[in-house]
Amino acid sequence: LAKQGISVALCEKGHIAGEQSGRNWGWVRQQGRDTRELPMMIESMRIWASLKEELGEDVGFTRGGCLFSANNQKQLAGLESWVSIAKEHGLDTRIVNSTELADLIGGTATDLAGGLYTASDGRAEPHKAAPAIARAASRHGASILTGCAVRGIDIEAARVAGVVTELGTIKTQTVICAAGAWTALFCGSIDITVPQLKVRGSVARTAPAPEVLKGNLFHEKFGIRRREDGGYTIAPGNLLEHPVTPSSFKYFFKFFRALMQDPSLVRITFGKEFIEEWRMPKVWDLDKPTLFEAKRVLDPAPNMRAIDRLKRDVVDVFPQLADVGIVETWAGMIESTPDVIPVIDEAEKMPGFYIATGFSGHGFGIGPGAGKAIAALVTGNESSVDLEPLRLQRFFDGSPIRPQSSI
Repeated sequence: LAKQGISVALCEKGHIAGEQSGRNWGWVRQQGRDTRELPMMIESMRIWASLKEELGEDVGFTRGGCLFSANNQKQLAGLESWVSIAKEHGLDTRIVNSTELADLIGGTATDLAGGLYTASDGRAEPHKAAPAIARAASRHGASILTGCAVRGIDIEAARVAGVVTELGTIKTQTVICAAGAWTALFCGSIDITVPQLKVRGSVARTAPAPEVLKGNLFHEKFGIRRREDGGYTIAPGNLLEHPVTPSSFKYFFKFFRALMQDPSLVRITFGKEFIEEWRMPKVWDLDKPTLFEAKRVLDPAPNMRAIDRLKRDVVDVFPQLADVGIVETWAGMIESTPDVIPVIDEAEKMPGFYIATGFSGHGFGIGPGAGKAIAALVTGNESSVDLEPLRLQRFFDGSPIRPQSSI
């Protein structure tokens, strides 16, 4: 938008990459994507490939490949179904046997049956990418306002007239809400319902270690990515935690199909989050400090028991990493939709208010394409990808809500 000469202000209540943009695994993958978002991801991959030149900064992007492993022939057969999807979209995805898989992961002795592999997939460094993009936008004239919480929307005649921030009001007729895990709360305050629930993911970073793979591996028990600093980002592959809140009951039936598709993937937890959300105001005065100022960065604690198990699981597959220490752990809240694909749309009941949310744990890689798509939407230009499957009203107009089989 800034490159088109449009006046842009980005308001961030905390700091750039403080939440999901800086806490993710750093995967940039086409493999295993829902077919409704795959064209956008393919466009994103093209953008990632030229991002260093575009930004004038290195964000650590490299095509190290993406591998999903299978423990047995039944799992391998399940992975094979995605090969035909890949071929339809011109991707280089293929099935690898156990010998080829061992070569891809450093010759590690393993009883894995094989896997699904896309050599053109890649990885990048989350702590570098979003800040570099923000700096480039600033050079093109965008105002990057950190420590500037948006309290609400100034509405006139049922359409956007401005944004009310803690530093004052910005007059505008166009707002893009890309607030991640905060989106449902913010939109609810202006009577726009976004069915979205939060899950917590725990992640760890190792010290520099021998190279056992160049890219990303998703194993039944963990995900692992080679880092630019010579270490690995690792995370439990079979544990996302959903803290039960009032929203869990409100949207239960919308999320039921997704939950039943793989009940073992999400662990339901009960804690203080229920009372916190129950006490949370649904609307608030815009001339007073809000929750967004009180909680600048959503910083959940990682599940250390899961991290302890994670290290053992990784060493079972990669004994070369037995003596490598974990130097950092963290967690992040992920916003998910009932069909596990994003919403990119203009709110029907409020012209000028656009929403980009619900990337459901795989927004880092697709981010550049999503940004290009929302920019086309707000300027009235034709998008290079079909946004019809990503409209908000799909959750309310009787459309079948079917999460595609996730790998």
